[in-house]
Amino acid sequence: MHEPDFAAPLCAADDGRAEDALPALSAADILLIEHLHGGFPLSERPFAEAGAHLGMDEAQVLQRLHRLLARGQLTRFGPLFQIERAGGLFVLAAMEVPESDFDTVAALLHAMPEVAHNYRREHRLNMWFVIAAETPAAAQEALGRIAFATALQVHAFPKEREYHVELRLPLRAGAWGMDLPAAQPAPQPAQVAHAAASRPLTDFERALVAATQSGLPLVERPYEAVAATLGTSSATVRAALQDMLARGLIRRIGAVPHHVRLGFTANGMSVWDVDDDQVDALGEAVGRLPGVSHCYRRPRRPGWPYNLFAMLHGRSRTSVHAQAEAVAELLGAACRGHDILFSSAVLKKTGLRLHPQGV
Repeated sequence: MHEPDFAAPLCAADDGRAEDALPALSAADILLIEHLHGGFPLSERPFAEAGAHLGMDEAQVLQRLHRLLARGQLTRFGPLFQIERAGGLFVLAAMEVPESDFDTVAALLHAMPEVAHNYRREHRLNMWFVIAAETPAAAQEALGRIAFATALQVHAFPKEREYHVELRLPLRAGAWGMDLPAAQPAPQPAQVAHAAASRPLTDFERALVAATQSGLPLVERPYEAVAATLGTSSATVRAALQDMLARGLIRRIGAVPHHVRLGFTANGMSVWDVDDDQVDALGEAVGRLPGVSHCYRRPRRPGWPYNLFAMLHGRSRTSVHAQAEAVAELLGAACRGHDILFSSAVLKKTGLRLHPQGV
């Protein structure tokens, strides 16, 4: 099948190599990605401040980030929003799409701003996507629109409980054949893990999200540049971002890696049928395992017995299967069955996108 030109196909070989090889990351690139994973400074010259910790000047930091983004090794650099802290909703959904219609359906979802991610997976349910909307009603409307436009059943798996969300790829630890000095992570701004209650975005917050959801400007004074588009001051923008971090509306501000382009082409959504009385305690433990980037409890569906979802990433399917064995060992007799749905193409990967006109 010919993939649409917006897809990033993965190599089927077990060695995990991408079809279109990219230049290997340098030691400086690795240190930069690690340092800028989160905790990006909320200061007037944040790239200069970050570079000072790495022995790089401001221009070097910006140049490297521009290059990593141009190569697609980073998808964006900026805030990662948790829209549920503002009353919004993320919904994982899946469809069984006939091969003859796959490109057409993928193009339809690619054009929808509510679709934050979309993957082809090796399963009867071969298209898995995430709806990100500012309200639950908007999320349901988007799911209904997809079902109507495609005449296909949309299976929704909303998050019932979040155990872990943190995509930290092992770029070091000998993975690149380098002996690097210990990385100094950027300091993390104060953040509330579980805010007491969500509240809708203010008009200014909504404008700020829309201005930064694609990333921060890669300029010497990024917050000043954002402020100029909003008709306010840099200090106001930085104070608002700090407040969003404290409320959990922003998970982190930093580099967003493209796992496939960084060589982690074996990506498996592992799903587990776990005893309901034990799933929460075990889900928390699974989320702490190395290689697990996302771990949730989701609802079972007819013909779908799985209630625990854990994303596993590796350079080969062998490594992902080894991670799954560790999960199975931890779950023990509480698990009645499992499956691994490997990704074979990245169809869309943008993150949250608010409608320009509002919802």
